[in-house]
Amino acid sequence: MIEVVCNDRLGKKVRVKCKYPPRTGSGLGLGGAGGGVRVLLPVVPPPLPFFLNGPVSTEDSIRDLKKLIAAQTGTRWDKIVLKKWYTIFKDHVTLGDYEIHDGMNLELYYQ
Repeated sequence: MIEVVCNDRLGKKVRVKCKYPPRTGSGLGLGGAGGGVRVLLPVVPPPLPFFLNGPVSTEDSIRDLKKLIAAQTGTRWDKIVLKKWYTIFKDHVTLGDYEIHDGMNLELYYQ
Protein backbone atom coordinates (compact mmCIF):
# COMPACT_ATOMS: atom_id res chain seq x y z
CA MET A 1 0.00 0.00 0.00
CA ILE A 2 1.30 3.44 -0.91
CA GLU A 3 0.44 7.11 -0.48
CA VAL A 4 0.48 9.53 -3.42
CA VAL A 5 0.25 13.34 -3.22
CA CYS A 6 -1.31 15.22 -6.17
CA ASN A 7 -1.02 19.00 -6.46
CA ASP A 8 -2.79 21.15 -9.08
CA ARG A 9 -0.87 24.33 -8.04
CA LEU A 10 -4.18 26.19 -7.82
CA GLY A 11 -4.66 25.62 -4.11
CA LYS A 12 -5.85 22.02 -4.18
CA LYS A 13 -3.51 19.37 -2.82
CA VAL A 14 -4.90 15.85 -2.60
CA ARG A 15 -3.28 13.11 -0.54
CA VAL A 16 -4.54 9.64 -1.40
CA LYS A 17 -3.70 7.54 1.65
CA CYS A 18 -3.60 3.80 1.95
CA LYS A 19 -5.11 1.65 4.66
CA TYR A 20 -2.93 0.34 7.44
CA PRO A 21 -1.51 -3.14 6.84
CA PRO A 22 -2.73 -5.76 9.31
CA ARG A 23 -0.45 -6.18 12.31
CA THR A 24 -0.08 -9.01 14.79
CA GLY A 25 0.21 -8.83 18.56
CA SER A 26 3.10 -7.34 20.47
CA GLY A 27 4.20 -10.70 21.85
CA LEU A 28 3.33 -9.84 25.45
CA GLY A 29 1.46 -12.62 27.14
CA LEU A 30 -1.12 -12.67 29.88
CA GLY A 31 -0.17 -13.75 33.33
CA GLY A 32 2.71 -13.29 35.74
CA ALA A 33 6.38 -14.04 35.59
CA GLY A 34 6.09 -17.75 36.19
CA GLY A 35 4.94 -20.13 33.40
CA GLY A 36 1.40 -20.10 32.19
CA VAL A 37 -0.23 -19.81 28.81
CA ARG A 38 1.07 -17.19 26.44
CA VAL A 39 -1.70 -15.58 24.42
CA LEU A 40 -0.97 -13.16 21.60
CA LEU A 41 -3.49 -10.38 21.31
CA PRO A 42 -4.10 -8.91 17.84
CA VAL A 43 -3.39 -5.21 17.49
CA VAL A 44 -6.00 -3.70 15.20
CA PRO A 45 -5.40 -0.22 13.74
CA PRO A 46 -8.28 2.25 13.69
CA PRO A 47 -10.42 2.00 10.56
CA LEU A 48 -10.14 4.70 7.91
CA PRO A 49 -13.13 6.02 5.98
CA PHE A 50 -13.17 4.11 2.70
CA PHE A 51 -14.45 7.05 0.66
CA LEU A 52 -11.58 9.31 1.73
CA ASN A 53 -8.71 6.90 2.04
CA GLY A 54 -8.99 4.06 -0.42
CA PRO A 55 -6.34 1.42 -0.69
CA VAL A 56 -3.78 2.08 -3.39
CA SER A 57 -1.05 -0.35 -4.40
CA THR A 58 1.40 -0.65 -7.27
CA GLU A 59 -0.87 -3.20 -8.96
CA ASP A 60 -3.65 -0.62 -9.32
CA SER A 61 -4.06 1.28 -12.56
CA ILE A 62 -3.91 5.03 -13.06
CA ARG A 63 -7.68 4.90 -13.63
CA ASP A 64 -8.19 3.58 -10.07
CA LEU A 65 -6.02 6.37 -8.68
CA LYS A 66 -7.98 8.97 -10.68
CA LYS A 67 -11.25 7.65 -9.24
CA LEU A 68 -9.94 8.02 -5.69
CA ILE A 69 -8.74 11.56 -6.44
CA ALA A 70 -12.11 12.41 -8.01
CA ALA A 71 -13.90 11.24 -4.86
CA GLN A 72 -11.88 13.71 -2.78
CA THR A 73 -11.95 16.68 -5.15
CA GLY A 74 -15.50 16.42 -6.45
CA THR A 75 -14.50 16.39 -10.13
CA ARG A 76 -15.17 13.66 -12.68
CA TRP A 77 -12.38 11.11 -12.94
CA ASP A 78 -12.23 11.28 -16.74
CA LYS A 79 -11.49 15.03 -16.59
CA ILE A 80 -8.36 14.49 -14.46
CA VAL A 81 -4.91 14.35 -16.09
CA LEU A 82 -1.93 13.14 -14.03
CA LYS A 83 1.58 14.15 -15.05
CA LYS A 84 5.15 13.96 -13.83
CA TRP A 85 7.31 16.47 -15.70
CA TYR A 86 6.35 15.88 -19.35
CA THR A 87 5.05 12.33 -18.94
CA ILE A 88 1.26 12.05 -19.16
CA PHE A 89 0.07 8.91 -17.36
CA LYS A 90 -2.32 6.69 -19.35
CA ASP A 91 -5.36 5.18 -17.65
CA HIS A 92 -4.74 1.49 -18.40
CA VAL A 93 -1.13 1.34 -17.15
CA THR A 94 -0.42 0.31 -13.55
CA LEU A 95 1.36 2.43 -10.97
CA GLY A 96 4.19 -0.08 -10.80
CA ASP A 97 4.85 0.21 -14.53
CA TYR A 98 5.31 3.97 -14.16
CA GLU A 99 7.42 3.33 -11.01
CA ILE A 100 5.12 5.39 -8.78
CA HIS A 101 6.16 4.67 -5.20
CA ASP A 102 5.17 5.66 -1.68
CA GLY A 103 5.23 9.41 -1.01
CA MET A 104 5.55 10.44 -4.65
CA ASN A 105 4.24 13.82 -5.84
CA LEU A 106 2.26 14.04 -9.08
CA GLU A 107 0.95 17.03 -11.00
CA LEU A 108 -2.83 17.29 -11.27
CA TYR A 109 -4.39 18.92 -14.34
CA TYR A 110 -7.94 19.18 -15.65
CA GLN A 111 -9.19 18.70 -19.23
